[in-house]
Amino acid sequence: MRPILYSFRRCPYAMRARLAILSAGIEVELREILLRDKPQEMLAASPKGTVPVLIVGDQVIDESRDIMDWALAQNDPEGLLDMPPQAQDWIAAVEGPFKSALDRYKYATRYAGADPMAERDTAAQILQRIEAQLQNTPWLYGDQPSFADLATITFVRQYANVDRAWFDVQDWPGVRGWLERFLSSDRFAAIMVKSPKWETLAIPVVFP
Repeated sequence: MRPILYSFRRCPYAMRARLAILSAGIEVELREILLRDKPQEMLAASPKGTVPVLIVGDQVIDESRDIMDWALAQNDPEGLLDMPPQAQDWIAAVEGPFKSALDRYKYATRYAGADPMAERDTAAQILQRIEAQLQNTPWLYGDQPSFADLATITFVRQYANVDRAWFDVQDWPGVRGWLERFLSSDRFAAIMVKSPKWETLAIPVVFP
């Protein structure tokens, strides 16, 4: 039996889980859901109701970072886990203060008193931390992507897409080039193939 992955195509958390599964070369049954119509099978496995959710036998993994760790523990042919210690600090910055600012920038009406422009600037300051190194290397820590790239770049994509005209004129050629290399890559194309909404009687969709 293949593992089952409940996913939503545009969710940055689900995207990074699919990136790790793709790199590991693990076949899963992909169940694409609608967030407004979550299947009872997913909610029974993970009552918190967020994607991604990976079911491996009797094991349920419902945090994207844990799914990435699980996939690459099975197989890491690209050596994604080979990264310097400071990579964990970058991942923590994106998962924490960057994502918090991103949410208040993109969804300001959901947060009482949020100033979207101030939050945009907070996130921009975090991106500036990697600008210099991305002017010297195509990926965060060298010529090839690492776990740190794949664990964070989907959130940078979401940030850029809030106001792409603004993002594209900022003085961060390193960051813009990094994002563009990802968006034009075969790996991005592979994880963004459109799948029909999962139905109980549908023919299983296999990913990758």
